[in-house]
Amino acid sequence: MSTGDSGWALAAAMLPFPAELRPGVPVQDAPAQTWRDILAEVAAEGFTEVDLTDSWVRVADLSPARLTELGEAVRSAGLRAEAVSVIRRSVIDPVAGVENLAYSHRAIDAAAALGCSVVSVGLHRPLTERQRAVLWFWTVDGPRDADEPETRQLAASRLRELGRHAAEVGVALSLEMYEDTLLGTADSAVRLVEEIGHPNVGLNPDLGNLVRLHRPIEPIEVMLDKCLPLTNYWHVKNYHRFEDGTTGTVLSTPTSMELGVINYRRAVRSAIGYGFTGAFCLEQYGGDGLGVMATNRRYLASILPPKEVR
Repeated sequence: MSTGDSGWALAAAMLPFPAELRPGVPVQDAPAQTWRDILAEVAAEGFTEVDLTDSWVRVADLSPARLTELGEAVRSAGLRAEAVSVIRRSVIDPVAGVENLAYSHRAIDAAAALGCSVVSVGLHRPLTERQRAVLWFWTVDGPRDADEPETRQLAASRLRELGRHAAEVGVALSLEMYEDTLLGTADSAVRLVEEIGHPNVGLNPDLGNLVRLHRPIEPIEVMLDKCLPLTNYWHVKNYHRFEDGTTGTVLSTPTSMELGVINYRRAVRSAIGYGFTGAFCLEQYGGDGLGVMATNRRYLASILPPKEVR
């Protein structure tokens, strides 16, 4: 298995790549050569692993033949499909929850067919019209999960079902933290994993989703200490965060892993101390996302110790 520096899998998210080649022409339906060309651009930046983020191509909706073509495109670019991240497909969405559950099952099967090690899912829902209208969608509040016993039970039941399926086909299931969902705080996320109670289900502590919020947050180190013992996959990105203690104003903007408010040198050391051996996924919003992700890959590789073979 090819991995990043020091034996760790450092995957590029396909997040910076649009879902359409041009208006009305989805990447989903593009020829395999187009996929190869895009993935070759990722490999040219030094990546050897990729997270097939479904905001780019929905692997769950590909026919068996097309899924085979995608796998061949990944390999021909010199990459390995490390993960599939399922975005905004909450299994407790009040409207599309059942549909999203079926979609997530298909994503797990597709990930297994591609040879991935993990599938990341979350409880965040599609962006609202107001969120889509602004530069940074996180500056506008989106839908909120009801933190009630019935909602938690439904989430635990459906995510446990996905975890069992993933275990049967040999991939891990990771739950992405995201604001205003049942995975929106460290305490709630840890509690949900405990309620699910399946050894194949862990956390994706994507704290970038929380530190970018224009509101008060729990101290970063406290959140990490709560979440890292349960972490089995990790979306990593960082933000500048400015807090004005006199007015309460909070502002944020994306930056590199090294420069943002999350101290990844300390966080990674802590994660390894808790026993983390999973893959990382480099993400970035805005500007040359792939270029920043490549910079972050080099930084992350520089702070990781050689991975122990177990």
